[in-house]
Amino acid sequence: MEFEHPFGLAAGMDKKAEALRGWESIGLAFSEIGGVTMLEQSGNPKPRMFRHGADRALVNRMGFNNPGSENVVKTLQKSGTRTIPVWANLGKSKITPLEDAKTDYSTTLKRLWPYVDLFVINVSSPNTPGLRDLQHGDHLKGILDACIEVNVACSKESKQNQKPLLLKVAPDLSTDELEAIIDIAIDCQIDGIIATNTTLLRPNQTHKVYNEQGGCSGSPLKNQSTEMIRHIYSYTNGELPIVGVGGIMNADDAWEKITAGATLLQAYAGFVFEGPGLTKSIVHGLHRKLRDSGFDTIEDAIGSSHRQR
Repeated sequence: MEFEHPFGLAAGMDKKAEALRGWESIGLAFSEIGGVTMLEQSGNPKPRMFRHGADRALVNRMGFNNPGSENVVKTLQKSGTRTIPVWANLGKSKITPLEDAKTDYSTTLKRLWPYVDLFVINVSSPNTPGLRDLQHGDHLKGILDACIEVNVACSKESKQNQKPLLLKVAPDLSTDELEAIIDIAIDCQIDGIIATNTTLLRPNQTHKVYNEQGGCSGSPLKNQSTEMIRHIYSYTNGELPIVGVGGIMNADDAWEKITAGATLLQAYAGFVFEGPGLTKSIVHGLHRKLRDSGFDTIEDAIGSSHRQR
């Protein structure tokens, strides 16, 4: 897939795929809808989103609130011609047992397949009980294999190319856990990794927002996600595409993730605190970074911090 520039929208902002034209209009290179689950669900009780303005941090426990895959398809059918790629973030329905997760993910993928350009398999949200257990071993391989099987079948039936499949991981994994996940992803020939989801860690326990249950995103996540990008790039010798997300508030943050090894970038909290102008400031800022660095293209800059050591 080709992108006009590296910066796009992370999952969670457009859960119902209602604003696809809007993301195009603010200059993003791609947008990600969802998380979408097989079944409609209301998510966790409100309040479930908390903001720390001074730290530019969010804590959320949304719980995959979404209208369900069948209803999202109806919305996508009405969305008309699109000018940028649309990704879909796939989650597990809360009532689906872990042992049936592969059916939940692959069913959503099959329903959305004709209307989406790329799929993200999200087994790393902290807000669905047990979901992060799906990042490991047989659970993960079963989900990936089921999604790949559907992807191949839909491709053959429609006589179109297969859609790229990415795996979204948690920032709280140990190095051994992360490497085991990457090994499975490579073995299954998954097309890339998104690093990272929200974190269960907190910068402090003194502010009331940080005492709320849920995943923390925004600026406090920045270094944690960048270090994970750096490790994935190093572990895979730069051969597995990485999408960097977590704490991108400006062009400096974006450039840091690219030089650590990210091919593409996404933001969520950045838009909450900086507004839609974030796209322009990051894209123009990356152009300046590129010029000052002496690289000809963004592709040349990917992982460059590893080569400078």
